Amino acid sequence: MMTQQLDQQFIALTYGRFPIALVKGQGALLTDENGKNYIDMGSGIAVNTFGACDPIWMEAVTQQLHTLGHTSNLYYTQPQTRLAQMLCQRTGMKKVFFSNSGAEANECALKVARKWGEEHGGRHVIVTLKNSFHGRTIATLAATGQEIFHKHFGPFPEGFRYVTPGDQEELRAALSQPDVCAILMEPIQGEGGVEPLDAAFLHLAEELCQAHHLLLMLDEVQTGNGRTGKLFAYMHYGLHPDVVTTAKGLAGGLPLGATLLGPQVSTVLGKGDHGSTFGGNPICAAGACSVLERLDESLFQLVLEKSQAIQDALKECPSVQRISGMGLMLGISASRPAGEIAQRCLEDGLLVLTAKDKVRLLPPLNISWEHLREGIAILKQNL
Repeated sequence: MMTQQLDQQFIALTYGRFPIALVKGQGALLTDENGKNYIDMGSGIAVNTFGACDPIWMEAVTQQLHTLGHTSNLYYTQPQTRLAQMLCQRTGMKKVFFSNSGAEANECALKVARKWGEEHGGRHVIVTLKNSFHGRTIATLAATGQEIFHKHFGPFPEGFRYVTPGDQEELRAALSQPDVCAILMEPIQGEGGVEPLDAAFLHLAEELCQAHHLLLMLDEVQTGNGRTGKLFAYMHYGLHPDVVTTAKGLAGGLPLGATLLGPQVSTVLGKGDHGSTFGGNPICAAGACSVLERLDESLFQLVLEKSQAIQDALKECPSVQRISGMGLMLGISASRPAGEIAQRCLEDGLLVLTAKDKVRLLPPLNISWEHLREGIAILKQNL
């Protein structure tokens, strides 16, 4: 029986899958069970930072597999402490909590904000943005400012308010309320259509947080780990967040989430306040260390150059209406529906994603110029 038939028989029907079964890959080239090759410009939704079966990453993970797999967080492990040190040294944050996904990383951030707010005047409301996406758990759905994700799953936890991205007056009004303890934002709203927040809006949010003694929390689950041409997107703006969450590309293909805590909140969580059985396990942490070691300025420069090459090529297409995003996280609005473009590209050997009404590109950060140009050519034919 083919993979697709087995999937439909035994796996919960939660995913609208493309009609192919991928069986192997190398870098930005993937192969399905019929032997057809595809250029991958989705990276498992920004997860495979260096593409499929990257040899350096595989060596780090395999070495750890042969050394120590899992112990639980009742014991110290070297890969986890090394990874935490690397993240703190490169961001200026003070502590890290490791989990298994972006939603879990955001759950931790919400708990940090709630406990911190309780200790600072009994405040509990967390402000997020309309059109945002922070995960699919009940609490992170409550934080998500899109009604489409709320249908069927209420009632949700209370204590969340939404403001319109870019609306400075709404932001001022929301953050001035006495029951607010924090704001949580994505620098680029990924699932919301690859929409970057305005720099002035981000800076105002930071100023208001400082003025009202609130926490500035940034969801960098999709934008982090070199995706935008900096280690984290907030670094483009010179922001100083209190909490940063990340996941996806952090471990290069393994499940790992991280909640980075700044000086103001570094000691909020005490023993027993939070936990994870698998979070920061040695194998995932070893993979993440391998990824972080390679996220340097030379790679960031290549990310920006490749981003510019994509944008320059697509601007030539009459059907392209708008390109949004940053680095190798781009959204393309075209006259043809995004879903139709993605399907046509698939048939021609190119994997792209969609976000709202846009085609979404999230290629491996080290995609070769040859594969990048070939992928752009296929995309242009189908826009």
